[in-house]
Amino acid sequence: MRLRVTILFIAVASAFTGAWADTIHLKNGRTILADHIRENGNRYEYDIGDDSYAIQKSSVDHIDAGGMPARSGSAALKAADLPTFTPADSLANEGDLVARIIKEGKVNADVLASLEGKGNAELSATADFIAGKFEFEHGNIAQSRQYFESALRFQPDNSTILVYYAALLVRTGNAAQALPYAERAVRTAPSSPDAYTMLGYAQFASDHTKEAVASWKRSLELRPDATVQQFLAKAQREQTVESDFSQGESSHFVLHYEGKQTSDAFRGQILAALESDYDDLVRDLGTPPRDNIVVTLYTEQAFFDVTRAPSWAGGINDGKLRIPISGLSSMTSELAHVLKHELAHSFIAKLSGGRCPPWLHEGIAQFVEPRRLSSEGHQLSLLFKAQRNIPLNALEGSFNRFSGSEAYVAYAESLAAVTYINDSYGMSDIQRILERISQGNSTEAALRATIHSDYGQFETDLARYLADRYGE
Repeated sequence: MRLRVTILFIAVASAFTGAWADTIHLKNGRTILADHIRENGNRYEYDIGDDSYAIQKSSVDHIDAGGMPARSGSAALKAADLPTFTPADSLANEGDLVARIIKEGKVNADVLASLEGKGNAELSATADFIAGKFEFEHGNIAQSRQYFESALRFQPDNSTILVYYAALLVRTGNAAQALPYAERAVRTAPSSPDAYTMLGYAQFASDHTKEAVASWKRSLELRPDATVQQFLAKAQREQTVESDFSQGESSHFVLHYEGKQTSDAFRGQILAALESDYDDLVRDLGTPPRDNIVVTLYTEQAFFDVTRAPSWAGGINDGKLRIPISGLSSMTSELAHVLKHELAHSFIAKLSGGRCPPWLHEGIAQFVEPRRLSSEGHQLSLLFKAQRNIPLNALEGSFNRFSGSEAYVAYAESLAAVTYINDSYGMSDIQRILERISQGNSTEAALRATIHSDYGQFETDLARYLADRYGE
């Protein structure tokens, strides 16, 4: 998503007074924001999101209750918000397979090989499915895909495996490839609400909205579900708004537009800009999305009717690029920035397996627009110096919850963080961070493995960078 309005840094110090967590003040001057802190002997143990850490009490000056929450909200891109499926009873049951296959928080390859060696196709499929599901839920997309594909070789028509494999393909930007697997899941399990839910998601993501509406309605008939109802409502809003839209195509894009809203020349400019941006992003970020990317042009009102985006949004990427162009008749520099920003999100989602946190998503997307820190740099240097910046772990939640002024600070900090990484380590390390995240690493673990900094050290280094570049 791209910020559509420019707002001054006004009363930033008092802007973030919502839900609060705890702050550990270290003797070296650094701070750590945590969801929960507890004492354990000579250590403090603390949680940030799903990760737990510990620190010696001798390193701590004091602890305050209060600070921005470590995480809040959902991931930035709706393409990653796949439903959670419950495995059906169509899998083999030989004792407690999960406990045997998953040992000490990882897949036991020896046990897996032993089960496959028994020559029982159903048992082998189940074992590989358990391993694949574990890796999928822990974000290791590449390994998960291998396990699911192995499971399907043993049982190609198992609806449970098909549903999860289709979900993985959609999450990695391969919705068109997911369709035949989701369709096969429905054929083999016509009474499964999960199969219809996944089919609807694959259809919607691959630009078959009418078919997605029918699939989600059938899923709800089989089992009421609030999440599926939200998917259906959004698809129906899109159907209503876009009922009279026309369509154009280029090498990598499918363009939806209202016939009287834009000229042929303007649409040609948009597609040409997108194709040029696509080539730039392949060079700068690497592997592109597999499927053609849907881009829809809206009037201002239609954009907000369909997306329900916050008022400060100037564009959105929820698996499709949705761009408001009211009042425009030709390409402008602002529209060019919006197009490249939103397209970058598709690349970032692909590279991170749909797991990139919002601050990194938005920071990279702004950086490649390209957008650079100017007056914001000085304001940020003052915020960091006063320790009134938003901690980066608080920016792992959706920016949609922010007001306009809060969003402005969140976007500026995100851009500053990515600018610092690029200037200090290079774009190749940004790619490596995304790769680590796609392998199931937490964002902080990915930072430690690449630039050798946890969030606390990273923010200290970023504060120093901003002071050197933009401070007085």
